[in-house]
Amino acid sequence: MSRVLNRRRFLQSSLAAAASVGVSTIRASAFSTEEHIEAIVIGSGFGGAVASLRLGQAGIETIVLERGRRWQITDDGDTFSTYQKPDGRSTWLSPTTVVFDQVPIDIYTGVLDVKIGDGMIAYRGAGVGGGSLVYNGVTYQPTQELFYQVFPRSINYSELDQVYYPRVRSILKPSPIPDDILQTDYYLSSRIFLEQAAKAGLKARKLDMAVDWDIVRQEIAGQKVASAIIGQVYYGINSGAKNSLDRNYLGLAEATGKVEIRSLHVVTSIEESDKGRYRIICNQINEQGAVLAQKSFVCRYLFLAAGSIGTTELLLRAKANGTLPRLNDQVGKFWGTNGDGVGAVITNGPTNPTQGGPAATVIEHFDNPIAPVVTEQLPFPIVPEGVIASLGQAIAKPEGYFTYNASTQSADLFWPSNSTNNQKNAQALQYTYQLLNQANSTTLAEPLNFGATAHPLGGATIGAVCNTYGQVYGYRNLFVVDGALIPGSTACTNPSLTIAALAERCMDRFLNRST
Repeated sequence: MSRVLNRRRFLQSSLAAAASVGVSTIRASAFSTEEHIEAIVIGSGFGGAVASLRLGQAGIETIVLERGRRWQITDDGDTFSTYQKPDGRSTWLSPTTVVFDQVPIDIYTGVLDVKIGDGMIAYRGAGVGGGSLVYNGVTYQPTQELFYQVFPRSINYSELDQVYYPRVRSILKPSPIPDDILQTDYYLSSRIFLEQAAKAGLKARKLDMAVDWDIVRQEIAGQKVASAIIGQVYYGINSGAKNSLDRNYLGLAEATGKVEIRSLHVVTSIEESDKGRYRIICNQINEQGAVLAQKSFVCRYLFLAAGSIGTTELLLRAKANGTLPRLNDQVGKFWGTNGDGVGAVITNGPTNPTQGGPAATVIEHFDNPIAPVVTEQLPFPIVPEGVIASLGQAIAKPEGYFTYNASTQSADLFWPSNSTNNQKNAQALQYTYQLLNQANSTTLAEPLNFGATAHPLGGATIGAVCNTYGQVYGYRNLFVVDGALIPGSTACTNPSLTIAALAERCMDRFLNRST
């Protein structure tokens, strides 16, 4: 299991190669004409997709700038790379894959990107749909009690619960795995996971998933290419079973006729223009990452939704270069991992551990005497038979931070992996596994791994860089609407639903204020 997430030295060399390509071409790029538009959204993940739809519905002419390409599901079921035969589609501008076994590939604008930090590796999506292309589809609402261990009381949980979480669900249409699918051999690990939790006296249940289960049934029947059922999640699901954002929020945004998505546009700079407007400089690239042209846009309203890493890096660069001089010193701070930690349990029989995706079940140990934790069973392609892999999540304090590195023109990430809070969360998750193991005569395959996160959060957080509606302090029409807003954790849940709900709340306030 250590191969899943820890190949630091190998990844550093791979990413250095990709970075050198980008920097050299950026410096050589040629400037072209300037476009004027009412609103620009940078990024098309959960925050950007929400912002795009609501701007389009309000009749506001909007351009979405997305660094990655579109990934249209085909009838042939060959849109995405597979684990068995990885190629450039798997990974963002890298000569090797960056998760599981590192394999040489062609350099391409693939779906999965990685940030190598000091003490942490952070994964993120790339493409129209952002992180929804590579996530497990988990649509998970935190409890009120745990929510307020992370967020300020100025955010009304009841309002989120009654208005914004339901609004997001109405678009994503999540639902738990149906019993007929759960009972197939493909989902054996999910069933064992639930049974083991029951023996240990732990609360476990099905998760709400942004998955079209009818398509999963078609996979089982041989009518669609086997993808979800054989655990193909992190490079995309070729059958189309995953309800990624390009197939709901973003499609609806484009249908308004007011929103245009420009894929393969890498934003490099944001700055103040005249009359309270903003200028955005970006590189239009081809699918191999070569710069075709440099473009300039001027907008009245600017929404940052490039993810925790992307948005924070843009703000840090703007602060360092003086292009947004009123940014405060809190930019880059209060970052966290959502408490992510991978575990693997050796059982007493077959588990089909590489099959049955996406993640469908969760153990909720909120009354853990050390700290509240959850753990979700996941399919991983390198897990041996007889083992069940899972991802734990906790309330990570936002102790990480970014600094701007002028020599690389990028943000450097720092994470105190051995802090008191991180040790406490590790002990809490270890305690949950001890209860499982004692009740089921199982053992951990190896120590829990907290060296990577699939849920980077923070860097431009509520109350530090932005107000509770995402408006950046000092800049009336500049907003953060993505995971950068969130101080390190979404309270023992996967972040996508809360990111989207907060974005819905931000857009409501923006569209109902006087301009």
